[in-house]
Amino acid sequence: MKFGINTLLFTGTCTDEHVKSLSKKFSDMGFEGVEIALEKKGDIDYKKALKIFKENNLVCSSICGLFGEDRDIRGPKKEYIEGGFAYIKDCLEACVELDCNLFVGPVYSAVGRANMVPENERKAQWNTVVENLGKACEWAEKYGVFIAIEPLNRFETDFINICKDAVRMVKDVGSKYLKIHLDTFHMAVEEKSSSMAVLDAGDLLYMFHASENDRGAPGTGQVHWKSIADALRRINYNKWVVIESFTPENKVIAKAASIWRQTEKSDFVLAEKGLKFLKGLLS
Repeated sequence: MKFGINTLLFTGTCTDEHVKSLSKKFSDMGFEGVEIALEKKGDIDYKKALKIFKENNLVCSSICGLFGEDRDIRGPKKEYIEGGFAYIKDCLEACVELDCNLFVGPVYSAVGRANMVPENERKAQWNTVVENLGKACEWAEKYGVFIAIEPLNRFETDFINICKDAVRMVKDVGSKYLKIHLDTFHMAVEEKSSSMAVLDAGDLLYMFHASENDRGAPGTGQVHWKSIADALRRINYNKWVVIESFTPENKVIAKAASIWRQTEKSDFVLAEKGLKFLKGLLS
């Protein structure tokens, strides 16, 4: 397995300055890859970022999508669907520019959209996402980039909460470029068994986010790491394990993710502690 770090631990908007200032630190800590949470096209110069990564023996592991109200391929508002499509295209193009073949996150809907809706409306929304993800996967195939959809907890979405939902979506879309992204924080909230969720994903699992039940450093909380590690080995997982944790230092993300207290002395301490644990567990 390969180990990466998500930029959201350090900043809500990743810029050229962040790439320049953080890359050597990431490399020195022992990370192999950087997952860029891309807020919008133009935030970073892809060619410069790729050069800096190479100079520090890093790669861009993936682009992590940030889906707000105006980026929502679930509909029904056409302008939101169009906004979602435009953003997906921007992220796929960023992947190509950064020599990366993976775009991850809750690509299917805006984060924070969580409502009780009638079953017939739910089915209509599902069919809309199947159709629109199918279009996105056609673009992904042309770019040679995989899309991995992430189940989120019930407070962040009412749409795909568990791995079995994601598996069903992948099967309904029917594209070899649509895969699954699991996150230990969301699994700790929603799954009956996180290890079974990993087994359910099987060879569809293309991204694995590591975080604690309190969004802190992996290995410091209640996540059942040993059984998860055993499940990852059983499916022969050999792709990215990326730390996606948060601290109150990043105020924008802290508010969005409800991070009200400090779990470590700093974001760098969290990253270093989490990586040491994960390497001991999985290497």
